[in-house]
Amino acid sequence: MIGYGDRARTQCEVVRLFRETHPALPPLNQGTISKIEAQYREMGHVRKVPSKGQAVVDDDTKLNLLLALEENPITPARQLARDIACSAEQ
Repeated sequence: MIGYGDRARTQCEVVRLFRETHPALPPLNQGTISKIEAQYREMGHVRKVPSKGQAVVDDDTKLNLLLALEENPITPARQLARDIACSAEQ
């Protein structure tokens, strides 16, 4: 395993060292270390990544969506999304 500090250590050793080094922080357990290690091996980093379900929508798009809903409140959500996406590309 890629360890904590100056050498490679087991996950249990990492948990123990983390608890000794940072007693004021909430304690980690071996499962947390395992998840962090798996993410590092898969992605090459451990930064928080937004989940796929969270779409980032800018303020202009939100305004366009509200205006479209005001004009025609019975328009299906998928149609609105297509219309807004097409107008953003132009």
